[in-house]
Amino acid sequence: MMYRHAYILLALLAVVLTGCRNEDIIFIPEEVPTTQPEYTDVDGFYLLCEGNMGSNKATLDYFDAREGKYARNIYAKANPDVPKEMGDVGNDVGIYGSKMYVVVNCSNKIDVLDKRTVRKLGQINIPNCRFIKFHKGYAYVTSYAGPVQIDPDYKQKGFVAKIDTATMQEVDRCIVGYQPDQLEIVGEKIYVANSGGYMVPNYENTLSVIDIATFKEERRIPIAINLGLCKADRHGVLWVASRGDYYDRPSGLYAYDTRKDRLVKTIDIPVSAFWLDGDRLYVVSAQWSNVSMSNTVSYAIVDVEKMEVLTRQFITDGTDEQIRIPYAVAVHPVTKDIYVTDAKQYWDPGHLYCFGPDGKKKWDVRTGDIPGHFVFLGKNLNEK
Repeated sequence: MMYRHAYILLALLAVVLTGCRNEDIIFIPEEVPTTQPEYTDVDGFYLLCEGNMGSNKATLDYFDAREGKYARNIYAKANPDVPKEMGDVGNDVGIYGSKMYVVVNCSNKIDVLDKRTVRKLGQINIPNCRFIKFHKGYAYVTSYAGPVQIDPDYKQKGFVAKIDTATMQEVDRCIVGYQPDQLEIVGEKIYVANSGGYMVPNYENTLSVIDIATFKEERRIPIAINLGLCKADRHGVLWVASRGDYYDRPSGLYAYDTRKDRLVKTIDIPVSAFWLDGDRLYVVSAQWSNVSMSNTVSYAIVDVEKMEVLTRQFITDGTDEQIRIPYAVAVHPVTKDIYVTDAKQYWDPGHLYCFGPDGKKKWDVRTGDIPGHFVFLGKNLNEK
């Protein structure tokens, strides 16, 4: 649900028209060969598929690099006793220690799983939860706090929840801006991208800064409207993405230097999702315009050290013509293969493409609905 605020009204209407889903729907696990085995410190990756809002169809896929196989809906097989399976809209996934945490937005929960077996270990209830980050034994989770509701006068501010990963219990909350999305930790500060996405056209435009020691919001930094993603590079620069307003204020990428405490660069490039690998920020976009009623699609690489765009088309073999809605991107930490997902029409099974570092397709496979969030599994990895 990262960049689908423009579709929330349509989704709410669909829920009203269709009523409750058929509780007898069963998602059958599948496993298919994709490529030759890889023998690196990376065992593979999990891909969280969001499922369209209101459909209760979030699923978890897994690519086993050592076997060269892709498995769909592994959560169902590992947890046959869990009713309704994963729930409504899988919005983020992360690994910390021996556990994997799956943030299920509209089901108001975080599923805590064994990172190897995917067996459910527990559940943390957080309303309208969005993104997760880990630091020194704690998980920090953003929450919209209030209901899914488009309202320019929305009154409910969001918060960041602090969760003890040993006990799986929420221990504190910090109030931030309206509809906070992705968060990042730099040093002993938490930076939170406030969107105000429910408050169209009165979007938020700030980063909240939280001091970890006191767990209090120190201040808010104006950046741009409708912020969604933020990721820090090794130079102390926070890369922040704005969705724009889908009319005359386009999506863009902003570099905020946390050491200099100021905005240092604005890059005119639309952003739906990004992935930082070393000094390269891989950016995919299907930026919707309510003026043209179409998407602007791009596949870019930004050099974060030089703060410049290296290319706006990293797919070099024409495969991009097959992709309808590029929705997520990830880069293998060893092979540097590039993974791009296609959400297609949002209510059908999606697709995953693997490209080599040269931008040429190596393999592709069908996924669950709206494949949106990657996390790698293996040795010596900073997994989240």
